[in-house]
Amino acid sequence: MESIRHTCLKLKLTDDDDGDDDPIFVKGTWFDSRFDLSITDGLDAWVCNASEDEVRERAEQWDQSVSEYVETAERFLGFRQPGSVYRFVGAGDGHKRLSWTIEKEGIKLEWRWKCKPSPNGRKTTATILDFLMDANIRLSEEVVRKSQSYDRLKVEAEKCLAQSEKISMEKKEFESAVYEKFVAVLNLKKAKLRKLRDQLSTQETSEKSPTEEDRSTEKTESYNEQSDDDKSGEEHTSDLTSTSKSKPAGKQYNRKRKTQR
Repeated sequence: MESIRHTCLKLKLTDDDDGDDDPIFVKGTWFDSRFDLSITDGLDAWVCNASEDEVRERAEQWDQSVSEYVETAERFLGFRQPGSVYRFVGAGDGHKRLSWTIEKEGIKLEWRWKCKPSPNGRKTTATILDFLMDANIRLSEEVVRKSQSYDRLKVEAEKCLAQSEKISMEKKEFESAVYEKFVAVLNLKKAKLRKLRDQLSTQETSEKSPTEEDRSTEKTESYNEQSDDDKSGEEHTSDLTSTSKSKPAGKQYNRKRKTQR
């Protein structure tokens, strides 16, 4: 199925004939291989019906395909292109010539189409005005929809922002509570560790004390035994001494007895 597109362009240009600024409206109806133009300045109207044969001939002149030619014309007559020079000048017998420039490979080219007076100027002008009013209504409705959508998005954004702030505050409160609990548990663990360390230190001290007492007792007993041994040695020595002293006395006594005899 052939697609049909509509455009309308307002052009404020200088007429080469009288030098006045004449705004015109160019309405285009675009088909796949041809197009129709309706032009009005508010008083008079002109039309241009480019047939498939004419479009094909122009496309061949510019080394383009038909679809490419129609697409390019639609782009330049649907939206004013920066750098392009538009003209709408008289061509005799009430005809007008619509032209615009196109730059291709660094060279400016001029496309021109001859427009004839509309057989029913008022109807052509009314058709253009109706299209502009419908487009304005559609645009206004689109603006309203966009505004409503923007308002909804704004409300949703504010809700999301409030929810985000609430979540952030709850997160901070949760982290603070968890940190306080963690600090309390950590301090309790530290206190238990200190208590266990003190108990362990006390136990080690109590285990060391009896051992030292036993060692001192052993040293005392050893010293006492050594003293007793020393005493017994002295006594044995004294006994030996007394015995040795008593033996010579006995011999002397025996000698005296022999003499007396």
